Amino acid sequence: MLIGLDVTIRNAHLNAIRDRIDAGPGAGVLKFYTGPRPATGGAPIGATLLGTCTFSDPSAPDAAAGQLTFNAIAQDDAADASGTAAWARAESSAAQFAADFDVTDTVGTGAIKLNTVDIVADGPIVVNSAVLTAGDA
Repeated sequence: MLIGLDVTIRNAHLNAIRDRIDAGPGAGVLKFYTGPRPATGGAPIGATLLGTCTFSDPSAPDAAAGQLTFNAIAQDDAADASGTAAWARAESSAAQFAADFDVTDTVGTGAIKLNTVDIVADGPIVVNSAVLTAGDA
């Protein structure tokens, strides 16, 4: 069932994601994995952790018009493993699950866009943009 939500509700939903990322004592993190993506919030069984980038603190300003655009996300200068990034998990600095996102390169349609999804161990992971769109925005 497709529902249409008021923009105030869409913004509140996005701000709740941001607030969870920012809930810990420091900046939240964005962990990049190979597939398969687990059920929402589930353990990433069979997926390889490629590396971890750190959100700004706070991670984003308030959502507007049903979109949340994250502030700059610090790159991981030395990836943990090699592989193709398929998805990313956002957590607070206290390791509280916030959300899982699709990942693409800059020409794809993922919520998280990397300069490349082909990650090389000890190489950088660079987030070019991170934008969430809620509902029918």
